[in-house]
Amino acid sequence: MIHHLALTLEQRPEVLERVLRVVRHRGFRICNMNMTEQDDKFLQLNMAVDSDKAVELLSRQLDKLLDVTQCVVTTPSAMSQTVNG
Repeated sequence: MIHHLALTLEQRPEVLERVLRVVRHRGFRICNMNMTEQDDKFLQLNMAVDSDKAVELLSRQLDKLLDVTQCVVTTPSAMSQTVNG
């Protein structure tokens, strides 16, 4: 099942590596990923992941990362509005 996540990250060199490590360790496969710079301090990462597991298992773990300021499970239509809007 495909799940969509929207994350706000602090802009640090190692933040993307940490997020990807958690995704892999929780048994999710990344299908699509889009990252944009919000300002000098934050990044917006939208990604679609695939797994039969509950997406809450992943979102709770991502929320615990120090560099993740927000992690929201979104619908595909809300994600495209975020990217295009």
